[in-house]
Amino acid sequence: MSPEALLERARAARGSAYAPYSQFAVGAAVETIDGDVVVGCNVENASYGLSICAERAALVHAIALGHRSFRAIAIAGPNGAAAAPCGACRQFIVEFGEGITVIYVGAAGPIQTSAGELLPHAFGPHSLA
Repeated sequence: MSPEALLERARAARGSAYAPYSQFAVGAAVETIDGDVVVGCNVENASYGLSICAERAALVHAIALGHRSFRAIAIAGPNGAAAAPCGACRQFIVEFGEGITVIYVGAAGPIQTSAGELLPHAFGPHSLA
């Protein structure tokens, strides 16, 4: 799937976000190695630490469906807002591979990088071998 098409799926998923506290709705779309696309959105909670980011929601959804290998993930925040993955999401993404392509909207437009570039020297299964 093209990066723009994956971003469009993330933008659509953003419409389901539950963000009554921050008003910062985020959607994510993860492409599996088989070409399937699974989406997620952020879900906030009055106990802020229990909130879940869109990236983790999409990956957890994909895992629940039986997927384990991923090609790319796209993240879309509110129109015009930069939406790079937070540190927790970077660690969560890299768990499934440093080579996963990460696409997000920055201040100047779409940015495409890898999970490993976003989180260099990451701790994960590869570092335990």
